[in-house]
Amino acid sequence: MKTRDKILLSSLELFNERGERDVTTNHIAAHLAISPGNLYYHFRNKSDIIYQLFQEYEKLVGYYLDIPEHRPLTLDDMAFYLESVFDGLWSYRFLHRDLEYLLDRDPRLRSDYRAFTDRCLMAISRIFEKLADGGIIEPQPESLRTAMSLNVWLVITNWMAYLKTAHAAEASASLTLQELKQGIYQVLTLEIPYLTPAYRDRVMALREKYRPALPVHRF
Repeated sequence: MKTRDKILLSSLELFNERGERDVTTNHIAAHLAISPGNLYYHFRNKSDIIYQLFQEYEKLVGYYLDIPEHRPLTLDDMAFYLESVFDGLWSYRFLHRDLEYLLDRDPRLRSDYRAFTDRCLMAISRIFEKLADGGIIEPQPESLRTAMSLNVWLVITNWMAYLKTAHAAEASASLTLQELKQGIYQVLTLEIPYLTPAYRDRVMALREKYRPALPVHRF
């Protein structure tokens, strides 16, 4: 593996484990047993590393949300999209752990993230349209699909913050993939009013797989 790729991989690991704010370029270099100068040969600063990691995350989500045009979507497709998006969110969780701070600090990232969000919203809307073609949900006017797509995006991108602040995770390091994927339950809940009778029971059974555990109240 090339040094540049090792830097990105180690940075992602450290950012996810400790939080981006608590990791410096010196920490990354020490973790790799390379000199800071070697790191700076490949990246000017930590912001450049974060920006490159975002671009990798963007490509991953784009791959996951590749929508077939030659056929309607199936229930298996829907489950794949949801699992994959939350897997991607987990793999790059540091981005959404402190997103507002990262966007405020880097104008490049802020601009690209805005465009990324627009593409994701369009893809989600297209998924709803194709699910209607497959008979899973009722056909919706474009205005409703747009609103539903935004609601889904808000759940996906803010579920981690909810877990951190509400009850499930006392610190970001304690968050688990299973807890994160409980957000799928919330996404599927949004679809309940639009399910067709033929698929309602199957979607509800899928939804049950992700039902969040009851919160543990600590006194």
